[in-house]
Amino acid sequence: MSIDAKDFRRALGKFPTGVTVITTTDDRGERIGVTASSFNSVSIEPALVLWSIDKGAYSLQAFTEGRYFTINVLRDDQVEISNRFARRGDDKFAGLEMLEDANGCPRVPGAAAWFACRTWSVYDGGDHFIIVGEVTDYGYEDNVGSLVFHNGRYAVPEVHPGVRDMPTPPVTGGFLNDYLLYQMHQALSACRESFYPTLTRLGITAEEWRVLSVLADAPDTPVEAIAQQVSQPVASLRETLEWLRDKGLIDSESTLSDNGRALIDRVRSLAIEHEQQVLGRLSESQRDVLKECLRILAAPVAH
Repeated sequence: MSIDAKDFRRALGKFPTGVTVITTTDDRGERIGVTASSFNSVSIEPALVLWSIDKGAYSLQAFTEGRYFTINVLRDDQVEISNRFARRGDDKFAGLEMLEDANGCPRVPGAAAWFACRTWSVYDGGDHFIIVGEVTDYGYEDNVGSLVFHNGRYAVPEVHPGVRDMPTPPVTGGFLNDYLLYQMHQALSACRESFYPTLTRLGITAEEWRVLSVLADAPDTPVEAIAQQVSQPVASLRETLEWLRDKGLIDSESTLSDNGRALIDRVRSLAIEHEQQVLGRLSESQRDVLKECLRILAAPVAH
């Protein structure tokens, strides 16, 4: 069977993974770190975990020949750290106050969990090496969320609406039903679940729609700026752009093609129609206040 590499990666992206930063110290004492989503458990007794590294990685030798490494499972608000360690060539540790485990490997402060490992074995796996580690120490934080990578973009885990324990009729009042974050989450879930199937019928994903919307408003937007707006790592965004080019929706300069413009105009028309249905229960003044309040809440908080 002939495998199309881009399409295969897209299929793999349907499987959500956590996001980790793997760290070690090489034989010269230099700190090394890479972002990886290939982390998995292997065994409880003994405690074994694994991850994989590209054979073309700059840090390949440090990890395949080193004795120790640490797996840092990123918290859901550590996107910047993930992006930092996914880049090549920069001093990834500059400005970061790292911790250090008993094996001498750097540890990301505030991570959802961490696993200090002794290298158990290294296996050849095609264009990657699979590194198995024996856990020598670990730790985790209760009551924090973990960063997720799904469909080429960052995400956060949510409780599926099908398994929520919702009483019938729904209980009104009480702290939870009056709590802002809970109300915003419930509203987002309801709006998303009634609109995203429309995108599927039109043959695009929510991620592709966001990228097309950015390009419709500002053609030739730099990739780095698009990545920030749509919450995608630059490498994954480039794959999304390639996919959109293959579909004939953008040209080689990342501007909309005629087909792309026609599609985004169609989607925006449906989005406006959906928004009007959602906001139909509010007066015009309530709609304006709602949008203005959301803009204020979405702005960065000054420290």
